[in-house]
Formats: sequence, structure tokens, C-alpha cells
Amino acid sequence: MTIATQEAPAGGMVRWGIVGTGRIARRFALGLTHVPQASLSALWSRRVEPAMAFSAEFGGEVCASFDALLASGIDALYIATVQDSHADYAIAALKAGLHVLCEKPATINKPQLERVLEVARVEQRLFMEAMKPPFYPLYRKLRAHLDAEPIGEVGLVRAGCSVPGVPDDHPSLSFEHAGGALLDIGVYEMFLAVDWLGAPREVQTLGRLGSTGVDTFASLNSQHERGISQLFCGLDLHGKGDALLMATNGHVTIHEPWWNPARATIRYGDGRVVELDEPFEGGGLNYETAHFCELIRAGQIESPLMPHSKSLQMIEMADAARAALGLKFAGE
Repeated sequence: MTIATQEAPAGGMVRWGIVGTGRIARRFALGLTHVPQASLSALWSRRVEPAMAFSAEFGGEVCASFDALLASGIDALYIATVQDSHADYAIAALKAGLHVLCEKPATINKPQLERVLEVARVEQRLFMEAMKPPFYPLYRKLRAHLDAEPIGEVGLVRAGCSVPGVPDDHPSLSFEHAGGALLDIGVYEMFLAVDWLGAPREVQTLGRLGSTGVDTFASLNSQHERGISQLFCGLDLHGKGDALLMATNGHVTIHEPWWNPARATIRYGDGRVVELDEPFEGGGLNYETAHFCELIRAGQIESPLMPHSKSLQMIEMADAARAALGLKFAGE
């Protein structure tokens, strides 16, 4: 993959802005303190009081509007809002000359993502979906170990997560904000599938919609370029789990919660067992942020670890699954 370049920030310091001040924004701000040569410079939220409290805790100028945030002298924007607003914020930031790290899912459907990526290409700015697992020390160590001591080609990925008890007024259950298990949780499993098996070829889905109109559980069987994935995601059953990678000469278990990976067990066909244990620090979001900052300094506009192609493949799976369940959001 050829990655184009752009001008790096002077002095190496990356000045960050954040739009949104909810739970994931707090995790990002905490992680940012573990990233060298990076600082929180400015932020904006539709609600002033939470923004002021956020600034008091983590620093950063509270801007009066989103446009003021874009013009505040920042180098990069972290989008931490609900997903129905991701595309509009990303496009505006890219057109303002900023690099964009956008919380998952990057957009609610593939056409939206294609528009965002086209603007990033025209503006020659870095855009990356904030998909955290591949940047964790355990995941990278697992990749390196399997390169050195392979188990053969992975042909099956099995993974899932389901979290019950979500309040009815939570954005995850909001039809207006394009919530649902597939986009809120399933996108993690979709990443794991495309990362090991390549692009989806066919997606078969069973699931159900809840009282708010979004999907509360979905089970996906997908055919990919190099194998099959079996995935589930839900908001009404309890099922926090691990992940399984099956290959011709062994298999890997990434222990729960696999999306914040810290332990993995590799079992070879000859009976050998290898345990990997790699704790993480800073809440975990710091690793993707550090990678993003390195890309900015290197003048790159696409990540080799989380390329645009993977984001497109993931949202393609989500689109197919929602279509099977008859779930369309406003404007689709």
C-alpha cells in the first residue's frame, strides 16, 4: 500500500482537540497523558457545563462553537460523539486542514465513509477510525509471534460480546443517533474478522430489533477472502467473551475481554502451548493515539495498521447485517 504524505507539525508536538465530552472522551484524555509530545489544546461540546468540568479535569480551552474549535490552532481532532454525527464532523475538520481520529464506527454506512475518505484524499489529511485492539501490546506481540512461529493460515474467527441492562435512554439504543448492537459492539468483531480473513464475500445474519427500533442482538456467519467468521453482538444478553482464531496447525484464544487484549493462549497441533501476557497502561486508547501522532509526524495520511480498506470492509459487513434485519436509519 502506497501512503501519501503531508506536512508534519512544527516541533513534533501534536495539539489535540476533542468534540464531545462523554465517557469515551474521558478515556481518550486520560490516555493522552501517556503519549509523548501530545497535548489536549481545545474542546467543544453542545452542553457547556460538562465541557467546563472536562476542561477543569483534563485541561484544554473550552471553545464557544465547533467552528471555533476547528480554528483554535489544533493539529488533530478526536471525534467522541454519537455515531450519527461522525461524518459531518469529520468532513468539516478535514476541510479545515485537520487530521481526524474518529471513534468507531467511523460512519453509520459505507456511502458516508466513502465521502469522508474522498475528502481526506483531496485535502491530503490523515483520517483513521479509532479501532483500538490492533495497537495493544498483546495484539502486536501475538502478530509477531505467529509470524515467527506460525500456526498456518487462519481460516475461522469466532468472537462476540453482549452487554444487557442498557437504559432505554442510552445512545446505544437510540434510533435517532443510529445506535444498536451492530454499530456499537459488533464493529469490534467485524474488525477481527477482516483483519485475519480479509474482505467479506457473503454475510448471513439472524437477529432482532428492540422496542426503540434498533438491533438488540445479531449473529453473523460470514464468508471472507480467506475463511469464515462467526460473530455475535448484543444489548440484551450477558455474553462478554473471548476470541478464537483457528488455523491449519493450531489455534489461538484471546482471553476476555478480547477487545482490550492482555492475554492469549496459542495451542499448536503438536501439543505445544504458548502463553502470552502483555498488560496495558493508560486505559488502552493511548496506543492508537501514539500511533496516530507518529503518522502525523511522518507525514502519512493513512495508517498501515488500520487502513481505510479495513474500515470500508467493516462497515460493509454492518450494512449487510442491518439490511438483513430490515434496519434503516434516517436518510438511508
